Amino acid sequence: MCTCPWCGNLTDHFYMEVKDYFLTKEDFGLYQCDHCGLLFTVPRPTPEVIGKYYKSNEYYSHQQNKKGIIPRIYETVKLFNIKRKASYAIDGLKSGKLLDIGCGVGDFLCHVKSKGWDVVGIEPSADAKSIAQDRLGFLPLNPADSYLLPNNSFDVITMWHVLEHIDDLKFQISELYRLLKPFGRLIIALPNYQSFDCQYYKDKWAAWDVPRHLNHFSPESICSIITSNGMKFVDNQKLKWDAYYISFLSERYLCHSLPLLRGACVGLKSNLKASQSGMYSSLVYRFQKPFDE
Repeated sequence: MCTCPWCGNLTDHFYMEVKDYFLTKEDFGLYQCDHCGLLFTVPRPTPEVIGKYYKSNEYYSHQQNKKGIIPRIYETVKLFNIKRKASYAIDGLKSGKLLDIGCGVGDFLCHVKSKGWDVVGIEPSADAKSIAQDRLGFLPLNPADSYLLPNNSFDVITMWHVLEHIDDLKFQISELYRLLKPFGRLIIALPNYQSFDCQYYKDKWAAWDVPRHLNHFSPESICSIITSNGMKFVDNQKLKWDAYYISFLSERYLCHSLPLLRGACVGLKSNLKASQSGMYSSLVYRFQKPFDE
């Protein structure tokens, strides 16, 4: 029996065995909670050892100035996505204060700061924080130091593919509610295991990314979890480029020739199917904190 990291329900609902194809080749299990619907990774590495699963030169989210066609494509698409993400996050707001949790090297914060916003970042990686400090002019906080931030202090909080990495979901989600101002926005981007590319690649779907991804959300489970903590669901939007990148990585795990071309074909098919179903490879959700009378 396994204990759900969100609701504490005991479950023996085994969903799938998945290998860490990205780095260690270790096997992990995915279990599903029958109460809240959350999928979660078992075993979950402790905070003391999880860092070793991120130690790779191919972990592109924290790499700068890498050479080669894939890093170049990644950087080009990233710049496009940053503008689109910012538009979604701060749409209709003139200015305010924004917190980006898992800010990496500060790309998103730099862009929002250039729009006149007051920005704060939280980031666990010392290397990424050092780069972000040079770019932003301040050092992002450690995750454990979020308590230093006062209640009701942010107009917008963003988590771009971060919540799936969080071990203590209850603490993190309660912190999101505490830190948001009344009517503040919460923006969460996540992989969607109900997408076509996940169904196609099955256990080789790169967005499982165990054990770095400790939690795996469907649209139903993330909305249920966040709204149960007092937030209101507003809407969601697609992240179409993620289907191509995830499919490319999945093709590499399968050791297929021409993984970039094959991945592009599967990514395109996934997006075409999602245009009807709404089940894109990644979705970004917008929630709002109600006015607390």
